[in-house]
Amino acid sequence: MYAITGITGKVGGAVARALLAAGQPVRAVVRDAARARSWAERGCEVVTANMDDATALAAAFEGMEGVFILPPSDFDPAPGFPEARVVIDAVRAALQSARPGKVVCLSTIGAQATETNLLTQRTLMEEALRELSIPVTFLRPGWFMENASWDVAPARDTGIIRSFLQPLDKPVPMVATADVGRVAAQLLQQTWNGVRIVELEGPRRVSPNDIAATFAQILGRPVRAEVVARDTWEALFRSQGMKEPMPRMRMVDGFNEGWICFEGKEVNVVKGDVELETVLRALVSQED
Repeated sequence: MYAITGITGKVGGAVARALLAAGQPVRAVVRDAARARSWAERGCEVVTANMDDATALAAAFEGMEGVFILPPSDFDPAPGFPEARVVIDAVRAALQSARPGKVVCLSTIGAQATETNLLTQRTLMEEALRELSIPVTFLRPGWFMENASWDVAPARDTGIIRSFLQPLDKPVPMVATADVGRVAAQLLQQTWNGVRIVELEGPRRVSPNDIAATFAQILGRPVRAEVVARDTWEALFRSQGMKEPMPRMRMVDGFNEGWICFEGKEVNVVKGDVELETVLRALVSQED
């Protein structure tokens, strides 16, 4: 049996669906059993555990052939990432206690970066789980295509999408959450020793101009990308309620400046199947 955390989200749900389709038994690890009712109806065993509760997590991971760890994301972390560190300590302690057969942990492109940014939360998780004496795979996907959900309304209503990624013609490694879940499920069913890193992107790299052009094709109206000037970011993020915008700003800087990137050679990066158009069409249909 495979324990899946984050099953009520897009990636965790995709992992579970792929495992169930392969005939594998799944244990859904959730904070609220009521939210996992649909998974119970699909035949999953449901257990409750908060990601900061080492004892409950250990019980959820006990006897599992494999465990998928989807760390919660804090988009406005306090200095030093104290919230993330509590989760990291709990997950590490739970895995040490339960000793499942193997672990696949969702990480991120750029986890190897040494400069502090929003993705440092994943770097810290990798550092902690590397110490385990059980097989661990860190799955490092690119920028999620689904981040374009924020662009659907402005593309439809104004024909302009505002981009923090720049320059507008720079291709960025992006991937659909469906591919992330599918590949994670495949990795869980493999056998390996020690620690390994698997980097993942979609069929081709995507620029902000590509996103605008694809929206134009789907919506049947002109759409263009427009740069959000760097010197406006902090005030903008603070106006949206962020208290500590610098980690997010430095993450985007990392993509734009090139130091948030895949660690391995491009030829070794796993390619997903889902095209940008498929993802954007689904996002547009959800807004209709």
